[in-house]
Amino acid sequence: MNDIYILGIESSCDDTSAAVIKNDLLLSNVIANQEIHQKYGGVVPELASRAHQQNIIPVVHEALTRAGITKDDLNAVAFTRGPGLMGSLLVGTSFAKGLALSLQIPMIDVNHLQAHVLAHFIRQNETDAHQPEFPFLCLLVSGGNSQIILVEAPDKMKVIGQTIDDAAGEAFDKCAKVMGLPYPGGPVIDRLAKEGNPDAFKFSKPQIAGYNYSFSGLKTSFLYLLKNRLKEDAQFIDAHKNDLCASLQATIIDILMNKLRKAADDLNINQVAIAGGVSANSALRKAFIDYGEKHFRKIYIPPFSFTTDNAAMVAITGYFKYLKKEFCPLDATAFARVEI
Repeated sequence: MNDIYILGIESSCDDTSAAVIKNDLLLSNVIANQEIHQKYGGVVPELASRAHQQNIIPVVHEALTRAGITKDDLNAVAFTRGPGLMGSLLVGTSFAKGLALSLQIPMIDVNHLQAHVLAHFIRQNETDAHQPEFPFLCLLVSGGNSQIILVEAPDKMKVIGQTIDDAAGEAFDKCAKVMGLPYPGGPVIDRLAKEGNPDAFKFSKPQIAGYNYSFSGLKTSFLYLLKNRLKEDAQFIDAHKNDLCASLQATIIDILMNKLRKAADDLNINQVAIAGGVSANSALRKAFIDYGEKHFRKIYIPPFSFTTDNAAMVAITGYFKYLKKEFCPLDATAFARVEI
């Protein structure tokens, strides 16, 4: 079979990314970040879509250049159709349509959440053989999602547990904000927590049935602790910032891992993976490694470059869909909200 070259385009939020794969081997993965959102404490949709318009052509050009191919070598264009910010998604969708039409090649729509899971199947070199076997469980944790997914095939995924309110990433960011930490708060908490005591403070852990999550109670208990302690000491946050971060982080990780352990035990699944932006958290990675060693599970942790939004995961998902000839029409529209 001839080699298959897929261009992946990711524009679901504030990162413009393009990647090229040859079959399942990654040739390039280029990401343009948007630092403008930091001063606003969160992503501003209008600014994000404008930045995507500025970035997408040079990013795609750079991805093709690094891959050592031209656009005429491409077999298909894969793009993130959703979920995400509608204005951002429309930039990537429109570009993919124009490029696919001009080259007369198929267009492949990709579910952003499925792409995070399938990032585990990207090979970074010819000898890379560390991919999960089916079926496996994947804990997908990001700013907008906290889900436990049963993965039976690249095109067969089932959410067996998910947050009923906020996601883990939101809990990190919102608690960081009330402490006065910069956006995004998750990486800052991770850094400060390394110098803190994870047992210094106790926060609420929800009792939710099944494999579902909830983080609203944790946020509330965190907020009330700060409110009460600040009445006694106006410098409480500054004096205990490291311990607060460590305790918050430990609680979130404990909540995540408890449900994942239960799901793996109940379903008797030996292969377990994590994915999404929060999977870059150093303490979560350590807890995941410890879990694998203690419970004899085969674990899969993505490289840091595949944890946040990137086009490599879009390209590999497009590759699997290309093999099954699952193309989408040129009149396909973006979806701000869509499930796995």
